[in-house]
Amino acid sequence: MVCLRFEEWEPIYLEILEDFGFSREEDERAAVILSHLVPTKQILDERSLSRLIGEEVTVIGDAPGLRDQLARIPPKGTVIAADGATSTCMEAGYLPEIIVTDLDGCVKDQIEANLHGSVVIIHAHGDNIDALSEQVPRFEGRIMMTTQSRPFDSVFNWGGFTDGDRATIMAIHFGARTINLMGFDFDNPRHKDGGDISIKKRKLAWARWLTLDLHGAMRGVRPLPIRD
Repeated sequence: MVCLRFEEWEPIYLEILEDFGFSREEDERAAVILSHLVPTKQILDERSLSRLIGEEVTVIGDAPGLRDQLARIPPKGTVIAADGATSTCMEAGYLPEIIVTDLDGCVKDQIEANLHGSVVIIHAHGDNIDALSEQVPRFEGRIMMTTQSRPFDSVFNWGGFTDGDRATIMAIHFGARTINLMGFDFDNPRHKDGGDISIKKRKLAWARWLTLDLHGAMRGVRPLPIRD
C-alpha cells in the first residue's frame, strides 16, 4: 500500500486553496456536514474498500469522447468511475464497482448504481454543501466519505483534487499496480452549463500533475488513447 499521508498532502492542498481562492474553513465545514448525513450502517470501511480494488483498475473520467472510447476498449479490472462518467459507463453496460463523486454529475444515475452495488465515495468541499444536504440522504447503498482537508473519524483523505485524480490516487493508495485511465483529456474540458471554462482548464492542469507527475509516485498509470 502506497500511502500519501496528510502531512505530505497538506502543502499541496494549501497551494490549491491559494490558486483558486477556496476557503479551508468551508471545506472543513462541508466535511462535518457530510459526516452527519450518512447513517453508520451505510459506511464502508477501508479494509472492505481495499478488497474491492484489485491489482489492475480502470479509472474512467468524463472527457468528451468517452462513449466512443468505451466502445473500442473494454475496461479492465476494477472499474472506478469519476462522477459524471458513471452515466456513460452505465449506458455502455458497465456498472462501476466504485464511484468517486462530488455530486456535480448526474446524481440520479449515481444513486441507481449505488442501489445496484456500486460503492459511492462522496467528497465534501466548500462549494457543494447544498448538494450534500440535498442528495446524500437519497443514497441507500454503501458509502465512503472524503475531504480535501484534514481527515477525521470516517471521513478520509487519500489525496487529490478533482474526481479523476482522487480516484487515481485512491487506487494507488490501496495497492493497484496497473491503473488504466479512460476518458481523461487534460487539454479539452467538458463544458458544463454555468461553468467557467478557464477555471476548468486550471483544474485540469492540477489534475494532470497530480495524476501523472506527483513525486513520481504514479507508477503503473497508463493513459489510454481517447481517440484513434
